[in-house]
Amino acid sequence: MSMIRDLRAAVRPALRRGRTSSDYDATRDPSVTSAVVDCGVYRDGKRVSDHVSPAKAMERVREEGGFAWIGLHEPTEREFAGIAQEFGLHPLAVEDAVQAHQRPKLERYDDTLFTVFKTIHYVEHAELTSTSEVVETGEVMCFTGRNFIVTVRHGGQGSLRALRHRLQQDPELLAKGPSAVLHAIADQVVDGYLAVADAVQDDIDEVEIDVFSAATSRRGGDAGRIYQLKREVLEFKRAVSPLLRPMQLLSERPMRLVDPDIQTYFRDVADHLARVSEQVLAFDDLLNSILQANLAQATVAQNEDMRKITSWAAIFAVPTMIAGIYGMNFDYMPELRWKFGYPTVLVVTVGICFAIHRGFKRNGWL
Repeated sequence: MSMIRDLRAAVRPALRRGRTSSDYDATRDPSVTSAVVDCGVYRDGKRVSDHVSPAKAMERVREEGGFAWIGLHEPTEREFAGIAQEFGLHPLAVEDAVQAHQRPKLERYDDTLFTVFKTIHYVEHAELTSTSEVVETGEVMCFTGRNFIVTVRHGGQGSLRALRHRLQQDPELLAKGPSAVLHAIADQVVDGYLAVADAVQDDIDEVEIDVFSAATSRRGGDAGRIYQLKREVLEFKRAVSPLLRPMQLLSERPMRLVDPDIQTYFRDVADHLARVSEQVLAFDDLLNSILQANLAQATVAQNEDMRKITSWAAIFAVPTMIAGIYGMNFDYMPELRWKFGYPTVLVVTVGICFAIHRGFKRNGWL
């Protein structure tokens, strides 16, 4: 595992040289780790510095006021060590931020709030199959202090670049400090949940229509597709449900690191999150019902096939029985010497088979 991290650390600088000019340029300051995507100092809602290292950003904040916003993408332990020391981040939170794959949560370490968000991205697909990937997850972790916020992103989704630019266009909100940035991140994540929920709803509607269509009801639908969609909804649920409690705390419990005005905005985020959570739970229940209906249709189809097989077996049993009787090699059997015996047996056989077929048809077995 350490070898993979060292390889990623060696390759990362070369990959980051291809960034646009709007990204943070680590080559302007050799002391800055290559994991830093952007680093800026904000005062009175306006950005007052560009292309500085986290250490220099905090130095300016201590001297002139404001707050620093440092954004990182998949840092290694070595890359994050200096920043963790500079901002006094707790080792347990640092370990979680580096290793990723954490459960959404809110923890307080001294004068720092550590928040973990699961980002969800809907994967477009032409047709839903039993192997289709419906949702893709990532993580955004936030260290929020009195005069700084450090964001750590994992995964290819959930970029905060557009969010940073949008906040910089609203100095009045950004002047509220790091808690305004934390709210904006939470709001963007939850808005992403809403968009994904709408897209997943379309997939579920498609599967539901297919299961109950006339063409599919004969073959019992496709349980593989339903099960795959259910697994993707479960992944969605793991991102949404654990975040309910942290959003409730941020919106209801007074915190020194959260501006009272921003706390009101967190209530709106908590309401949206509660709505998404209810949708995801409804998705899970609906998929359970669809899966049960699909299995029931398969069982009914099997029963219908068995009744048809049984009916035809009963019909063919008549000529088989008669042929078996007359196939016995006895000298003295009825009608063996009669001129019309053969056609009579055929007529009787066909008549009995027709009567049995009509009876089964009348009862719905054929």
